[in-house]
Amino acid sequence: MSDPNIVHSQLRALLDKEGAVYRVLEHDAEGRTEFITRIRGNRIEQAIKSMVVQVRMNKKENLYYLANVPGDCRVDFDAIKAHFNALGIGMAQREKAEALTGCVIGSIPPFSFNDRLGVLADPLIRVNEEVVFNAGSLKKSIFMTVEDYFRIADPQVVKIALR
Repeated sequence: MSDPNIVHSQLRALLDKEGAVYRVLEHDAEGRTEFITRIRGNRIEQAIKSMVVQVRMNKKENLYYLANVPGDCRVDFDAIKAHFNALGIGMAQREKAEALTGCVIGSIPPFSFNDRLGVLADPLIRVNEEVVFNAGSLKKSIFMTVEDYFRIADPQVVKIALR
C-alpha cells in the first residue's frame, strides 16, 4: 500500500489548482462514516461515502467505478447494474480497491486519480451546500462546497443511493 499522504497531497494540489473552497480537518484515525461523523461534528448526510465497485460487462470485461453516496445511504448495486446494462456488479476486492485508489478502505476520497477508475455520484449529494469526506487518510478529512466537488470531480451523476 502506498503512503496515504500521497493521495492527500494529490487531492490538495488538485483542489488548489482548481480554486476550490475547502478546509482540512485532522482527527483521530477513523474510516467508518457513522463514527467519523461524530468526530468531525458534521451531519451524516453531508458526508460522502465512497466505495469501489466492480461492474461485470461480460465474461472478459470488468469496469471499476468509485460509487459516491451521502453518508446516510447505501449504494444501490441494482441501479448501477441497470445504468451500465451490466451482467453483474459487486464491491471490488479490497486489494483491487486499494490498488486503484492508492488508499486504505475507509480513507478513499470521492475523486479518482486513476484512468481505470470512473466516478459516479448520486444527485442526493447536491442537497448539501458543504460536503465532507476522508481525504486519502484515516486521519484527515476535507470539507468543501458541493459546487466545487461536482465541478472538479466531474462525476457521472446517477441515482445510486438507497436510504
